[in-house]
Amino acid sequence: MKNALSRIPAILAASLLTTSLLAGCATPPAATDKEAMAEYEQANDPGEPTNRVIFQINQGLDKGVIKPVAQGYRAVVPYPLRDRVRDFLSNLREPWTFVNDVLQFEFGRAGITLGRFCFNSTFGMLGIVDIATSAGLEGHTEDFGQTLAVWGIGEGPFVTLPFFGPSNPRDTVGLVVDSFLDPFGIWLGGWVPDEAMWAKTGLTAVDKREKYLDPLDEIERTSLDYYASLRSLYRQRRAEEIRNGQKAKTLPAPGMTFDFDAPADDKPAPSGPSVSQR
Repeated sequence: MKNALSRIPAILAASLLTTSLLAGCATPPAATDKEAMAEYEQANDPGEPTNRVIFQINQGLDKGVIKPVAQGYRAVVPYPLRDRVRDFLSNLREPWTFVNDVLQFEFGRAGITLGRFCFNSTFGMLGIVDIATSAGLEGHTEDFGQTLAVWGIGEGPFVTLPFFGPSNPRDTVGLVVDSFLDPFGIWLGGWVPDEAMWAKTGLTAVDKREKYLDPLDEIERTSLDYYASLRSLYRQRRAEEIRNGQKAKTLPAPGMTFDFDAPADDKPAPSGPSVSQR
């Protein structure tokens, strides 16, 4: 039963990708209209009609369930405790980040990740406190979608997955692999009950949505086309993550920019070295 449950996210992601790719596609502009064709190719969104439908469904789910839960989480749980939860969840992801660092031949970054995990898992009380950052070991995240990009696999067309949101074929394959092969998830799956694994998944989703409450509200408020803005921002952010933060000569999807790592409204102003900026 536990193995079957652990495969649900991967199976769901794969089936949703297939549905998105096989559904209705946008009609490309006439080849003679060079400006419209350039805009169409830049968006890289041939399935836009279907993607927008899925986006609206996701928005309904978010506004009806996920966002209110995240707002309640912020209202009830004070920032210092939420930060401890975020540090703990981040520490659980470190082993998979380490694996992807190695697969990308980023051995220096892999050493930092391993050091962070060992340091925080011991002196940081199982990662509840991110003392590695204060010690100069800055954290980062890697996933298999990023690894595929480093290996030279193209992103493919933009897609919107139900529940999972913006993606592309490469990142969706990465999502499937992440679901199956996360070493810490595999290890935990053999020791904790199914309910604990679902609780971890749910808490991770709520924590992530709470982190993005303010940025997403601001983007929605200032965007003429919220869907197009998120599409552009997703592609830019993924490109930056793949480059490990290094500036590119050109951006893959020019458009608005936004700081997704801006502090929450109730986060106290920093007065010294920060424990965690994730």
